[in-house]
Amino acid sequence: MRAAFGGVAAAVFIGVLPLVVFGCGSEDSSAQRSATPGLKLRLVVSGLAQPLHLTAPRSERGRLYVVEKDGRILVVQNGRLRGEPFLDIRSLVGSAGGEQGLLSVAFHPGYAQNHRFYVDYTDNRGDTRVVEYRSNGTRALPDSRRELLFVDQPFSNHNGGQLTFAPNGRLWVGMGDGGGGGDPFNNAQNMESRLGKLLELNVNADRPRPRVVALGLRNPWRFSFDRRTRDLYVGDVGQSAYEEVDYVPRRLVGRLANYGWDVFEGRAPYEPKRRNRAGRLVRPVTVYSHALGCSVTGGFVYRGSAVPAARGRYFYGDYCSGIVWSLRVVGGRARQLRREPFRLPLLSSFGEDARGELYLVTLNGRIYRLVR
Repeated sequence: MRAAFGGVAAAVFIGVLPLVVFGCGSEDSSAQRSATPGLKLRLVVSGLAQPLHLTAPRSERGRLYVVEKDGRILVVQNGRLRGEPFLDIRSLVGSAGGEQGLLSVAFHPGYAQNHRFYVDYTDNRGDTRVVEYRSNGTRALPDSRRELLFVDQPFSNHNGGQLTFAPNGRLWVGMGDGGGGGDPFNNAQNMESRLGKLLELNVNADRPRPRVVALGLRNPWRFSFDRRTRDLYVGDVGQSAYEEVDYVPRRLVGRLANYGWDVFEGRAPYEPKRRNRAGRLVRPVTVYSHALGCSVTGGFVYRGSAVPAARGRYFYGDYCSGIVWSLRVVGGRARQLRREPFRLPLLSSFGEDARGELYLVTLNGRIYRLVR
């Protein structure tokens, strides 16, 4: 993300949010329509400490696992916050910089049987670590710790931090370009660097070796796979002018892709140089300008049952302005781009539960669920 997580003043929202009408200004504004009919947000829980991520194993209905920036994972069960953390690694997590901390958790596809899960955090030196733990089904077992990946970080920002299991059962790791401004070390286009990449790990191997599946990323702040089609969506934070969402169809997922940074920012040229010819160039499926925000938060294609009108729509938003959009991808192009009737400044993440229902997370400690 851009700047400190807590660097934007947030309005206080309670319960279902009111309808807000917005003006246009995006590069894709000609395609924008009115909001999806009947969508609302319902407050699920509040009082959390800088939550950054939310997920759940497919086997655990009624539970949500919430990542707090300082190093804890909490459990919300049937709408109530459990008192004891699922995991507490605050002593290991460094969060002096605004974009550092415990950044995400992912549960193994076989979690119901093997109780293995994975966390991505910046340590007390500011470097990235991806670590496997096991649980007893209720809480993590600290002694089960196994480190899978270490990446030296030259700056405190652009750490990426997303963990997600791909359709092939491999763990994908989102890595930012290492920080600074304008990718000063050219990490994103350098195949020898792990920064500015999407990496793939076979967590079932004794010694997993990271494989680069994408390069040319500035700071992929949330990417996801459509749970029905298995297509890939990536929200990549821009530099000074544009935020972007990228799309890769299932048939190309796992083949090396180049998202273009820092030769391009969004669809616009950024630096006059040649991109690395490794990988197929992926152009954004949609962009918006900094007239509408400053830091994209990638989301999910809605596949739940509670809101039929939203099914098949990809939801994403902006951390600073709190605007939330949705769209459909048809034939590889964004269609039916809409601004939704709610606004959540400090929008730090989206999340899904076991049933595919959609949640929105704000850094000021609140979690909302999409309802009608």
